[in-house]
Amino acid sequence: QVQLRESGGGVVHPGGSLTLSCAASGSISEIAILGWYRLAPGNERELMSLSTRGSTHYGDSVKGRFTFSRDDARNTFYLQLDNLEPEDTAVYYCKAGSPVTGSWGQGTQVTVSS
Repeated sequence: QVQLRESGGGVVHPGGSLTLSCAASGSISEIAILGWYRLAPGNERELMSLSTRGSTHYGDSVKGRFTFSRDDARNTFYLQLDNLEPEDTAVYYCKAGSPVTGSWGQGTQVTVSS
């Protein structure tokens, strides 16, 4: 299993943007499923994006605002967050691998506040 490390979180005003990165300790080119999730206080874990070979599924609350991408040469995948809203405030986690045995990162805090 690869180890994952997120970065790119921070504090941003409503309408702003951030780019989250998830750097893997090894190759991601053969990993079939790459995902982003978030967890806000009092809420359940929410899917942001789930990317398999050739397609990416987005959670309903972020469709059209968040975009997944990957750079296999850098062993890194990304989540571009645009048009952020206060409701997007949460800890964002990346995941690589199967739903049961996949690796999780440690999380990065995103705070959207005026």
